[in-house]
Amino acid sequence: MHVRPASESDLETLKELWLAFDRENPSPEYEDVDEAVELSEVEDYVREHVALVVENGEVAKGFVLARMRGARHGWISDLYVSADFRRGGAAGRLVRDAAAALRERGADVIELDVRPWNDEARAVYERWGFQQSKLTLATKAEDLEQRLSQDAPAPSHGIVFAQTDDETRVGKAVRAYVPRLGRSARTDVHPPVNGWTAVDDELCSADPSLLRRLAQELSYRTGGVVLTLGVEEEAVVRYVLFDRGSIADEYSSLPEYHGPLPPGDVVALSANPTVAHRLTGADPQRVRAVAKTASSAAELPPAEELYAELAGVLGVPLP
Repeated sequence: MHVRPASESDLETLKELWLAFDRENPSPEYEDVDEAVELSEVEDYVREHVALVVENGEVAKGFVLARMRGARHGWISDLYVSADFRRGGAAGRLVRDAAAALRERGADVIELDVRPWNDEARAVYERWGFQQSKLTLATKAEDLEQRLSQDAPAPSHGIVFAQTDDETRVGKAVRAYVPRLGRSARTDVHPPVNGWTAVDDELCSADPSLLRRLAQELSYRTGGVVLTLGVEEEAVVRYVLFDRGSIADEYSSLPEYHGPLPPGDVVALSANPTVAHRLTGADPQRVRAVAKTASSAAELPPAEELYAELAGVLGVPLP
């Protein structure tokens, strides 16, 4: 394995690698990506900034593009290694040499972007020492207008449970992460019960998306199982099981509450008793009996009743 600076003779190879990267990691539909412009920028990196390739023998297997953003701020814009050459340290070598080149240009801090759903890449970057410094959110303008034109939804509430008796570790992780979400009036970390430490954050409790983010962050930081359990808009009971930062199982009592879904997505929101048993110790038959789905709330027990019953089945203590 050899890492070297890219030259103009590498442009065609770099473009092929970039196209492979784009196919593997497509941009969201709301982002306008002009392929010609992107490939032209690859040329700019080769001629004016930092462009490196990693080779296996004489075959290019990956690349990194980086540049300065200001006098002290370095930015890695693209990083890609072919699937057949991964897990051998190539990405780390590329980033190490790019960091050295940026430091020579005066960089004190180096930043890169990662898609929120790219769990594997995020785990690698965090192992290298990268930490979240900002959060960019996006939505379609039409959808935003429609949502904000609707009446305010009914309130939601939920709790995060970390599968650990180490209350101190959980509390430290919560204190490090919650301030990034905005000002929260109250955050309680409860003493462990039955091997679960509960986190009740006022801000996250009222917002299912924030609740999920908090749970995923705790799962990343503790390297273990974390569960969210809550009631959304006084109607939907949902739990999400994370294992080492990745979703292992998700259940929604009303999968199509927010709108029609493809059949596969509806099935995916049914509880998986086997996974629930493996991660929580819950009796699979009880999970199957209690975690039912339906097309309307009238077909299920009241949401609060189902919420409490699920907590009992999963063995988590409601504060």
